[in-house]
Amino acid sequence: MARVKRGVPAHKRHKRLLALTKGHRGSKHLLYRRAKESMLHALSYAYRHRRERKGDMRRLWIIRIGAAARIHGMSYSQFIYGLKLARIELDRKVLSSIAITDAAAFTKIAEAAKGQLATAAA
Repeated sequence: MARVKRGVPAHKRHKRLLALTKGHRGSKHLLYRRAKESMLHALSYAYRHRRERKGDMRRLWIIRIGAAARIHGMSYSQFIYGLKLARIELDRKVLSSIAITDAAAFTKIAEAAKGQLATAAA
């Protein structure tokens, strides 16, 4: 049986991996063994952070809604509770975009929440 030399496939595999680690610091984009380790870490971080991004976005939306609610004299928790009492079922992403783009609409929503809070307290 003929002998199979593996130089070309190995070289191709190494070049592909080194291309993936382009931009990594130090020897992590130059040396194959270091680059492979760096790539594996990068892929695991990317996987984990795709899930973390959901929480990051929710936190951002809550901060924006809270800031807009403070303009109308309510805390974030009071605002959300008022919405629940008023049976306004808008998620935080939509409320955040309304607070940024349409101040008049957010004012109406805030007034509805504030009105329900006043009737609940009485």
